[in-house]
Amino acid sequence: MDHQKDAKMFAFTRILFTAIVSSLLFTSCQLGRFVFYNFADINDHKKFQSRPLHKGAAAFSFQKAAIGKFPKEIDNTPFDQYLEDNKTVAFLIIKNDTIQYEKYFKGYDHESIVPSFSMAKSITSILIGCAIDEGLIKSVDEPITKYLPELNKDGFDKVTIKHLLQMTSGIQFNESYANPFGDAALFYYGRNLRKQIGKMKLKSEPGKQFEYISGNTQLLGLILERVLKGKTITQYLQEKLWSPLGMEYEASWSIDRKKGGLEKTFCCLNARARDFAKIGRLYKNKGNWNGQQVVSQKWVEASTKLDTTNGSVRYYQYQWWLPTPGEDFMAEGILGQFVYVNPAKDLILVRLGKNEGKANWWTIFTSLAKAY
Repeated sequence: MDHQKDAKMFAFTRILFTAIVSSLLFTSCQLGRFVFYNFADINDHKKFQSRPLHKGAAAFSFQKAAIGKFPKEIDNTPFDQYLEDNKTVAFLIIKNDTIQYEKYFKGYDHESIVPSFSMAKSITSILIGCAIDEGLIKSVDEPITKYLPELNKDGFDKVTIKHLLQMTSGIQFNESYANPFGDAALFYYGRNLRKQIGKMKLKSEPGKQFEYISGNTQLLGLILERVLKGKTITQYLQEKLWSPLGMEYEASWSIDRKKGGLEKTFCCLNARARDFAKIGRLYKNKGNWNGQQVVSQKWVEASTKLDTTNGSVRYYQYQWWLPTPGEDFMAEGILGQFVYVNPAKDLILVRLGKNEGKANWWTIFTSLAKAY
């Protein structure tokens, strides 16, 4: 009889424990989604609410070389095999607007959607440039509190748009995706970005030190939303880039929640390799697209120049990475998503992957550029 009571009590305790844990997990959107989805992966475009982007009415297509020029091997391994061994799903080499090499792996093809992850930061920067060109934002030197009055506290009035662009804001932000309670995971999996932004704090004086944090780019996104006055950031991207650049495919931008959601501007633009390459082509041509100045040349040059003043670093500028300052630049996302551009060589490289593998892609890109 005592054994039966013990068994019933154990069963009741187990059910109660499971119910409490489940309640805690799934009433906490951030923690519940983190536990359920675990870590960021290449299928994340299927997991979150999003807003659609529509292909351009007149699609632009790169030409394709009859016999392409590309390396035969890397580190004594055939080029195709090296890419596949290092978890690549798409790799494009585009020289003089002509595809020299285009290969897909692990079941992917030219119509496969891949999340941009932090490559979206570079695209957010382009949209900030467009907003400045239009006069919606006066200058990168404006304090962010002009557009985000909820942050008018604790020294935020000294943080400028330029500080956000250069990652020198001094904002306190834990960039770890592995920590379910960290800021990056909260922004990625959470369902109220505006609320979380309102809780932000400074940890140091702006303009003193570079620190790569996604919170800076999400603040840029909220500034964009405010100046667009009712138009979504996705709609602005459609108007300014997706349609003018003749994107070949439908795409989307993930948002934090379905009703009144805000685009995750630090990540989460979901598109195809060829269309990502067109972002590189736009910047290779200093913001000009087939005769139309989509974003000002001044903005492109400011975004990709060497500047080490006021805490900025030689390898990063306005949400673009600079492998060889003055020669090249690139958008980069976690898991090894890249759009690399070398204007002097008229070269664009796109690499998308399940993760980075064991490859040093920065070195590979600059070596490939030298070969062309």
